[in-house]
Amino acid sequence: MPRQYPANPLPGVLALVEKGGRVLMVLRAREPDRGKWGFPGGLIELGETVTAAALRELHEETGISAEADGVRDVFDVITRDEAGGVRYHFVLNVVVCRWRSGEAVAADDAAAVGWYSLAEIDDPALACSGNVGRLARMVLG
Repeated sequence: MPRQYPANPLPGVLALVEKGGRVLMVLRAREPDRGKWGFPGGLIELGETVTAAALRELHEETGISAEADGVRDVFDVITRDEAGGVRYHFVLNVVVCRWRSGEAVAADDAAAVGWYSLAEIDDPALACSGNVGRLARMVLG
């Protein structure tokens, strides 16, 4: 199914990983949100559980291995074109994860990777995807 102008909402995941008072974020290399910071994630594959998808996407995008603590939130991301048509519609399952091993390296869909504090995320100079601050507060306070 195409990501742009899909026939149905697409189920996806985000992996929230905290380590030392910071959360792991990636700089998106592709649309939607290319050039913005957000959490590692992607689409759930057929036959894959939500938590398995989050751990797979986390590892593919950053090289980090983690353990899933479960789904903490679910929300829609709907982007419309100028004519009002639905260009993107994702239903994102937010999975909180515990870092186990690995050093973060940008790979797959990530142009860059980094660990960010809440103060850094709240700085308007850091271009972040929607919901990043709200989700970061779930694991950082």
